[in-house]
Amino acid sequence: MYVETATPARKPVTVPALQGMKARGEKITMLTCYDASFAAQVEAAGVDVALVGDSLGMVVQGRRSTLGVSVDDLAYHTRIVAGSLSSTLLIADLPYMSFRDTAHARDAAQRLVGECGAAMVKLEGAGWVCEIISDLVAREAPVCAHLGLMPQAVHRLGGYRVQGREHDDAERLLADALAVQAAGAQLLVLEAVPTELAARVTAALEIPVIGIGAGNACDGQVLVLYDMLGITPGRRPRFSKDFLATTGSVPAALRAYVDAVRQGRFPDAEHAY
Repeated sequence: MYVETATPARKPVTVPALQGMKARGEKITMLTCYDASFAAQVEAAGVDVALVGDSLGMVVQGRRSTLGVSVDDLAYHTRIVAGSLSSTLLIADLPYMSFRDTAHARDAAQRLVGECGAAMVKLEGAGWVCEIISDLVAREAPVCAHLGLMPQAVHRLGGYRVQGREHDDAERLLADALAVQAAGAQLLVLEAVPTELAARVTAALEIPVIGIGAGNACDGQVLVLYDMLGITPGRRPRFSKDFLATTGSVPAALRAYVDAVRQGRFPDAEHAY
């Protein structure tokens, strides 16, 4: 007689646990997430980290960039995602201009971590941003840094372009990565950089490096959820892959993504620079 047994609860992923995964050479899986239903699917698939990204401005709100997303928007989506997660670590973006000084950054982090259930906040940049990182970390708000292609800098960069192709740009990016680590960041997202450069950054840093369009030498990978399900309108980034097309269901697509990242099969050369 068949007797259904409960699946053992997965141990919650914590910020220090991510460091342990890097030390053991275990790939970290991350996906963006914006609502309760998808959050439940992400949790069930065993994704390590969910990111409530300001990418919601483009894939949920239909904007042309992330720049119009507010702290209120992030707070709303973070709260509803948090309610469906028990083991997956939750990170929330600090949107454009919300961390323009330490006071605003503290207020935003208080909302997203203190009120809405995030375990960590993510912010773009280095330089003066390192002061913001240090200030937040000193006040027990863990920080994920973001370098390479930074969507909030789209106007300065002149579009969504691969970063670090030239020697001086690559050296600057590596220096920035070391700087955000020294400031106290405990995780780094590296977006749209050449595979060789991403490998250098990953090897140089003690903190985990999560790639998106940065090759498979990083400690883990992140994709925009709607991109990897093939439902984002228009042209998707080269580094994205439609996992739903070959699996036929959302749960299967999510499991396929998790397996491909953990086994080092994604990204391949077709989805890197």
